[in-house]
This record gives sequence, C-alpha cells and structure tokens, in this order.
Amino acid sequence: MGVPRELSAPFVVLGPSGVAIRTRLKGLTAGDEEVLRLVGAHLGSLASRGLKRRCADGLGHSTDTWARRKRALTEQSSARWAGSITRATHDQWALSRRAQHAHIQGLEAGVRTIAHRLSLPVGEKGTKRAPGGYRTRQEWFAKTRRLHLLEDRLAAARADREAGRVRVVRGGKRLARNRHNPEQAQLTEAEWRQRWEAARWFCQADGESGKRFGNETIRVTPDGEVSIRLPAPLAHLANRGHGRYVLTGTVAFRHRGEEWADRVSANRAVAYRIHIDTGRGRWYLTASWTIPPVRTVPLAQARTGGLVGVDTNADHLAAWRLDQHGNPVGEPRRFCYDLDGPAAHRDAQVRHALVRLLHWAKRHGLSIAIEDLDFQADKTREKHGRRKRFRKLISGMPVSRLRSRLVSMAAELGITIVAVDPAYTSQWGAQHWQKPLTSNQRATTRHDAASVAIGRRALGHPIRRRTAPPHDDRSDRHGHRTAQAGPGTQGREESRPRIPGPRTRSDGAGRGAKAGDQRAQHRSGHAAEHGLWQQDSLPLSP
Repeated sequence: MGVPRELSAPFVVLGPSGVAIRTRLKGLTAGDEEVLRLVGAHLGSLASRGLKRRCADGLGHSTDTWARRKRALTEQSSARWAGSITRATHDQWALSRRAQHAHIQGLEAGVRTIAHRLSLPVGEKGTKRAPGGYRTRQEWFAKTRRLHLLEDRLAAARADREAGRVRVVRGGKRLARNRHNPEQAQLTEAEWRQRWEAARWFCQADGESGKRFGNETIRVTPDGEVSIRLPAPLAHLANRGHGRYVLTGTVAFRHRGEEWADRVSANRAVAYRIHIDTGRGRWYLTASWTIPPVRTVPLAQARTGGLVGVDTNADHLAAWRLDQHGNPVGEPRRFCYDLDGPAAHRDAQVRHALVRLLHWAKRHGLSIAIEDLDFQADKTREKHGRRKRFRKLISGMPVSRLRSRLVSMAAELGITIVAVDPAYTSQWGAQHWQKPLTSNQRATTRHDAASVAIGRRALGHPIRRRTAPPHDDRSDRHGHRTAQAGPGTQGREESRPRIPGPRTRSDGAGRGAKAGDQRAQHRSGHAAEHGLWQQDSLPLSP
C-alpha cells in the first residue's frame, strides 16, 4: 500500500434547520377538488411562464429582473402568489445550475480516465491507484469513439454554463420521458396525462411572521380549518369574503402537532403546500417552517463513554459499540433494509432500519459515528469499467437520503452524529480487526470490522495495529505487544525499529555492572600480572 492521503478530522454533524409535516385533506367535496384543480392549473401555468423568463435571463438575472417578473405575475394572481412563484422558479433554476456543474465534473473525470487508459499499451495491467490499458484492440477502438462523444458533450455543457443556459423540465424529466414509452412505465395515456398535469400544478405559499396564523395565502387555523386566497381570475369561486375559499372538513397534524399549533397561535411563519397523489386519488397538505440549527455538543463530549460505529452498505447497516478506549464491546449488530420496489417501500425500509439503530444507541446513551460518504464521482463506467455489479452496488446505496434522515431523526432523540473521513476504513478494518475479533462463537465480517474502524477514527484513535513480533528463534522472547500502542508512541504503526547492539540486548563490552573491575574479565584475577588485558585478533591462517 502506498502513502495514505491526508485524512480530514472528525466533526459533529449539525442538526436540521427546518421541519416539514404532512397530513391528509379528508372530507373534500367534488366542488372542493374542482377548485383545487383550477387553482393548481392556473398557478402552474404562471410558474411555467415564470421559469421560462428566469431561464431566459440567465446570468443577467438581478433584483430588477426579479421585480419585473413578479409584477407581471401579480396582475394574474396576487402579490403573495407571485412572490412564491418567483422564489420557487429561481430555486429551481439554481438547482439546475448545481446539477449542471456536477454533470460537467463527471464528464471531465470520464475524459481524463479514458485518455489515460488509451495512452497505455493494450493489455497493460493497472495498479490499485491507476487503471491499466484496455484488454483488446476492439475495446481500445470503442473507447476512442466514446472519448470523442464525451468531449463533444463536455464542450456543449461548458458552452451552456458559460452562457447561463440550463436544461430543466417542470414536472420532471423522468415523467416526460415516460410519455414516449408508457408500456414500460405501466401507464396508459390517460394515467400519464393525469400525473403529468398534477406534477406541473403549483399550489404552495410562503409564510409570513406577524400575519394571521402565519400565512395569508393558504391559512390553517389552530382548529384545522383550511382556506385559500384565490387568484384574481378565480375570485368568483370564493365562498367567503375577501376572495377566500374555505375547504370542507378540517385537518389535524399527528406528528409535531403541538409545535405547529404553538406557531400558528403566535402568528409565526408557516409555509404550506397542497398536492395530490394521483395513484390513490388523495389530497395532502404539507406544512413547513425553519428552526434554529440544533446546538451540537463538543466533539470531546460526544466521545465520552465511547460511541457506536456504523458502516453503511447497500442492504444493511453494520454497527458495533466501542468504549472510550476504542475497544469493541458486546456483539456486532446488523440493521437490514430492502431497496427493491417502489420509492415508498424504499423510504419505509430506510426509516425502519434507522429507527432500530437510533433506539439501540439511545438505550446505551452513546453517539453515532458514520462515514461522510459521497459516491457522485465513483459511479461512472469509465472508472470501474466492466465491474457492472460494483457500479450497481454503489449506485444503489441511499447515501444522501440515509444521512439526511439519520441527522433529522437523531436530533429528535438527542443523539449526536459524528462524521469521519471514509478513507481506508474498510481496508484497514479488515486488515487489522476482522481476524482478531473472529472466534469459534462469532464470525466477524468485513463490514463489522469497518464499523470498528469508523468508531476508532471518530474517537481519535488510530485504526491500524502493529504487526506481531518475530518468532522466538529469530528474536528475543519479550517482543513488543500486538495490542494497539498509545497515540504518542513513535512508530506504533510501522515495523519495529532496529536497536543497535547484540540480538540478546545484553550489556556490551565495557558497559556492564563490573566494567570498572578489570580483574573480573579474565580468569587469573591478577591485573598486575597481565597488565591491561585485551582480546587478540584471530590468526589469518592456521
């Protein structure tokens, strides 16, 4: 193994800065649903036009252009609806710019990798840090064509970025592509059309502190009454004064309901969004608001008493409890989840695994250490080549979703999350901890050993152990111990330093306890008779 790269220090992850809760709109009449559809379709068309103008402004966007777009939308809705639309379209444009930058980085990495492999002779083997040449001439020729294709895509993406152009689809690119192959998506044309229109609707309003119940556009009272301020062209549909439409029935938030009620009672800002699940035919109301970031504890306090090291994998979370000295305690735990199936099933599986992990850590009163993973640059086929199964493995790992859910759910239980550098955790864990932790009663896996490595790095202890001493016939009988040396011990992760002197480490000539008594060095014991005694050199010939 070469020289390890510089590792970043562990840090305590900040808590969430916002809250979002959802409930179902029950008891809606046919008239209520028709009003919601009309409002969503009208505001959706305004949002589409607003996004088109925002994309046309490109890098020339300024506060003046923002104000002009908002004034144009106000005439056909209201000032508050226009503010929500302009803010949402700007955020969507900014998200597309970030995705464009990530796409350019991926193309640049692919071009570099292919160019490097093409410069090598065919069949040359690679190393752990650099890939080798391509296996055959046919593959080499195919990659030359792919290199030209990636270079063209990279040039086009760079030109778009310099010009401020983005590629964005309201409603989602995946749903738009399903229109060309509805059989594969298992949708009829009518079902696709229904989902497409619902995805392009717009019915969300930002909150305002100091206003009645925290929102003037979509208002929800503490009793659960929902009312909407209709846009100007739909004001004739209002059933209350000031152009408002009150929905039939009431809503109730089961999760964080008391916190939401305290906010609306104090007229603090709460944003709302009304949307429909076309598959089930159900309407939902989502409430969200910002909160101050959770004050995290110092890293030293999070390490008190040890912590739980967690290794993230494609189908499970491997966890092991460690004490404050970095020693594994008890048995390893595994929290499995299944990522096959629809998105709702995958989300439920991830939540269920995280709940079990958090409750286990809560019972022991320990923090959780995880890897600060990011596989965005490691999924390309240019880097891993024919390793399709490995590419599918890392692509299926819910890294960002799992990390965000873990942080938000841990904040609710008061559990601290410590993030560490993921470099070499699996390799060093398997090399130094898998075999020592394996016994006749316990089979330690590579993932279990990686969780120990993650926990030790979060605690500030080194992962690698010193090698065992040589056998007795090659060294003394009291070599160094194989247990982990202290953090200040020099050379604790390398081979034993060479100590000058005899192999037995006995006292050298003139250094013993009787070095001053020269009579003890010869048999006669008479110093005057022999004078200064010294060993004669061996004869050169017999």
